[in-house]
Order: sequence, then structure tokens, then C-alpha cells
Amino acid sequence: MPLLLELYLRFFYVGLFSVGGGLATLPFLREMGEKTQWFTPTQLSDLVAVSESTPGPMGINMATYVGYTTAGIPGSIVAVLGEIAPALVIIVLISRVLAKFRSNKYVDYAFYGLRAASTGLIAVSCLSVAQLALFKTDVFSATGNFFAAVNYWALALAAVIFVGLRVFKKVHPIVFIALGAAAGIAFHLVSGQ
Repeated sequence: MPLLLELYLRFFYVGLFSVGGGLATLPFLREMGEKTQWFTPTQLSDLVAVSESTPGPMGINMATYVGYTTAGIPGSIVAVLGEIAPALVIIVLISRVLAKFRSNKYVDYAFYGLRAASTGLIAVSCLSVAQLALFKTDVFSATGNFFAAVNYWALALAAVIFVGLRVFKKVHPIVFIALGAAAGIAFHLVSGQ
């Protein structure tokens, strides 16, 4: 299969089934990375950090990045088109019939179920990102020692950010993004990871 077609179809699949926003795409992207080897789990966690801190929808930012690193500018365009195509088609179809069926209890039940499904996808995504950031699975696999596998630098950074968010509630989020990036660079230099 040609690479651009594969990019389109894989991101069409992600866009079709990842209900709930950018974080809901993570389980699908993780599976894509394992099957295609286009990116590693570590690169995926970096991609989440960059996508969260840059303007625009997270899913689109990730599609742009993966498409670009895989097939250049045409790849980024095709991946983004694949990501947004299902939503466009579904919204157009739903908008034509939703007004008629909005008071239908089965439609309400379906939307209620979609909220639960998207919550589950986001929870799995958060756990996988936390695992990548706070736990060295390769060290645990090699030694079996849980305490040797904990990334204490990342855990300390997460604790500082958590406390900072609670104490400095009125500070603009961009300040936390910049401080988090600076701290991440500093911890990387100090810890050599």
C-alpha cells in the first residue's frame, strides 16, 4: 500500500473511533506506533507534550507531526485530512437528522454512552502517559525492581507542578508550560536521561 494512502487510512481510523478529543487518540496512536514503527512510545509522550503546549487541536497537531516525519509535507496534509474526514462526514449527517431525533430517548442514551467511552479512552491515555513519564519499563523488565524503575526526577517534577498549580491558581497556564519545559530540560541535563 502506498505510504500516503496508509497514512490517510490510519488517521481516518483514529479520527473515526477516538471520540472525546485529543487525549482519546492516544490508545489508537500507541497501537499505530507499534504496528508501523513510525514513532516509539517515548516519542509519543514527547508528541503529547508538544501537542498540548502548541496552539490548535491536539489530534490535528499529532497527525501533522506524524505525517510530516513519515512523508514530509504531503504526509502531514494527508494525515490531517484523514484525521478530520470522519468528523466532518458524521457532523454533516447528524446535523441533518439530529434536530428531528434530539428528543428521542435512545439518542440521549447513545450520547450518554459516548461520554462514558470517551472518559475511558482519556483515562487510559493519562495512565499510559504517566507510565511513560514516571516509570522506566525497560529497567523494570531487566531487573524486576520496581524502585529502580521509578523515574524520580520526573516524579519530583510532577509533584512540583501539581503543588504549583494548587498554590498559584491565578498564574497564566503558559507560565507553567514554559517552567515545565525549562525544568524538563534541566532534569534531562542533570539526570542524563
